[in-house]
Amino acid sequence: MDIKHIAIIPDGNRRWAKRRGISKQEGYEIGIRKLGYVLKWCREKDIRMVSLWGFSTENFLRDSAELSMLFDTFSKKLSLALARKAENEKYGVRVRFIGRPDYFPADIRKKIKSLEEETSKYSKYQVNLFFGYGGRNEILDAVNRIAQDVKAGKRARVDERAFEKYLYTAGTPDPDMIIRTSGEQRLSGFLPWQAAYTELYFSKKLWPDFQKKDFMKAIKWYETRKRRFGK
Repeated sequence: MDIKHIAIIPDGNRRWAKRRGISKQEGYEIGIRKLGYVLKWCREKDIRMVSLWGFSTENFLRDSAELSMLFDTFSKKLSLALARKAENEKYGVRVRFIGRPDYFPADIRKKIKSLEEETSKYSKYQVNLFFGYGGRNEILDAVNRIAQDVKAGKRARVDERAFEKYLYTAGTPDPDMIIRTSGEQRLSGFLPWQAAYTELYFSKKLWPDFQKKDFMKAIKWYETRKRRFGK
């Protein structure tokens, strides 16, 4: 089976840093750097869409010092991504941010908007970065928007297809497979609606330790699955 859309929960950066006696910031920076390798591996397998969970709504509950460090790291990495215009053009990569970017500081919101606008013309590959994302929030926001449309007389009833148009991921196909690293065997609120029939693969490796051989092992596992979609 071909994979058209793969999603990843890159978990374990903090634990990896703690085990090596380095700072959380170093752990996160190494983890973010690993994302670039994953995109390369996906191109080699001709996987055209990749979704990466970068920051959940629950992550905003972390202490202020860690949040400040994370926001600083995100800002620097976004600046680097904006500077890679030639690379984005070479591979035809569209970058889309999914979630609630309004939760982030103004400079990050500005860079997110710029990166989306600059890559919107590309269509060969698409990278979805879930920032400020929570699955329950997504569904609640969708329900509230539907209620507003019903009240305004714009809609009388809602079926599955109509509901999906109110989600943050509107227009994006459901992932064929979700990979979560670090040994945790749960989705933690990642794509609860979209992952109803997604194949789930859990790796014991902490994210910075996740290598190409681990990625290819996951792909081979997926190829053994028989997807019935409830039929």
